[in-house]
Amino acid sequence: MVLPARPIAAYAAVMFFFTISIVGLWSKLPPFTCCKRACIAAVLAYIIALIAAKTINAILAGAIIDNYLNRIRGKNRAAGH
Repeated sequence: MVLPARPIAAYAAVMFFFTISIVGLWSKLPPFTCCKRACIAAVLAYIIALIAAKTINAILAGAIIDNYLNRIRGKNRAAGH
């Protein structure tokens, strides 16, 4: 099954944004600094999660194709082809 890359990346970006914002506010940083850091973290989290999801999809698709081809080859051998 292929993973939906963009919703996963968006979820990761939102989670990182709020986590970094809250940590910055607890550290008594100015709100503008928290906002800048949170935005940068959200963009990086989105990019990293998108690349990770696409990589996992490629690995899963390759495994599914290999499994399918192995089953076809096994049926052909059993039939004497």
